[in-house]
Amino acid sequence: MHKLNEMKLSFDSRSVNEGFARVAVAAFAAQLDMTVDELGDIKTIVSEAVTNCIVHAYRDTIGTITVTCAVFAEGVVRVTVRDRGCGIADVKKAREPLYTGLGGDRSGLGFSVMESFSDRLTVRSRVGVGTTVTMEKIVRGKAR
Repeated sequence: MHKLNEMKLSFDSRSVNEGFARVAVAAFAAQLDMTVDELGDIKTIVSEAVTNCIVHAYRDTIGTITVTCAVFAEGVVRVTVRDRGCGIADVKKAREPLYTGLGGDRSGLGFSVMESFSDRLTVRSRVGVGTTVTMEKIVRGKAR
């Protein structure tokens, strides 16, 4: 694929920054002339991934979340969300619908939602090192 443009953001794992990340990535990705629904899908993907970092990776502490977004001439948006938090012991289990390691009022649908709004989703994680989630969305639009 031919990369047209890329950006990178780093911010604290505070819940107030979830909205910032969602809007920043959507504004950047909008350079591909996409539909409102496609833009909404990207916002949802980013919201879920960043929320997972805040709630799970850094639980009772503040850490850094890094979001990278790249757009490609072929109409692909790739978003990578990375943390250096606690990591996921069993990624396969964590990706199962309704699974949550925290219990309580958590729905356990984060990865399922990301997967349903993405065309491709990969999760890499190491306990004590952190997690990287990469999502790709194919959009109908092309670069302006």
